[in-house]
Amino acid sequence: MAKQLKITWTKSFIGYPSTQRATIKSLGLRKLNQTVIREDSAQLRGQINKVNHLLTVEEMD
Repeated sequence: MAKQLKITWTKSFIGYPSTQRATIKSLGLRKLNQTVIREDSAQLRGQINKVNHLLTVEEMD
């Protein structure tokens, strides 16, 4: 089984570029402090790196 990532949106995107807003939405996050669980992949890691200042990420087994 592939690793999973627990992604929590912890900081508002107000004042950040619209591309970062779109990245948050594409991760499936709709509300502040919401958590989603996604399968680990290179594309997902790239999205997380783009907005890592707004997220908290934990690895799960």
